[in-house]
Amino acid sequence: MKEKQLLFVTYHYEDFAGGLSYAVDLAKTMGNSIGILIIYKRRMTGEGEDNRMAASTSAAPGGDSTAMQLIRQDCRQRGEDFEKKLSLIRDTCRKAGVSVDVRAASTEVISAIKDALGQNAGIDMVLLGPGITNDGSINSKTLNRLVKTASRPIVTMAKQAGSA
Repeated sequence: MKEKQLLFVTYHYEDFAGGLSYAVDLAKTMGNSIGILIIYKRRMTGEGEDNRMAASTSAAPGGDSTAMQLIRQDCRQRGEDFEKKLSLIRDTCRKAGVSVDVRAASTEVISAIKDALGQNAGIDMVLLGPGITNDGSINSKTLNRLVKTASRPIVTMAKQAGSA
């Protein structure tokens, strides 16, 4: 029997520390491992070649490594250390006693989730980070369609509203 896994989905540029701690706590409570799917979301900058490459890589075998390269490149351009983010993820999970598997995809969110579910039958819940639903790429109609086709619980997270 395959190990049960909670799939936490987030964008690469999102500050996902809060979402990650919730996902790790939930996985620990459920006795699951955690799979983290980091989505590389292309910004339309007019750099057509980069956008074509990103769009064509995630469905191919080894697409994860290409998506990770795109994420690392984007983080470098923004002056961020992606390796440090990955270390934080792994350390947080290790300290909680939860095994972790980090993947990346460069397709749109719904396709990436469906691919992950198709590749890992052990995923028994999908947890969408706050940025996934807050950025407008997933509306209620799309989310309902995902819930029906995923045949697993889909849980959304929201950012806490700031005080005025």
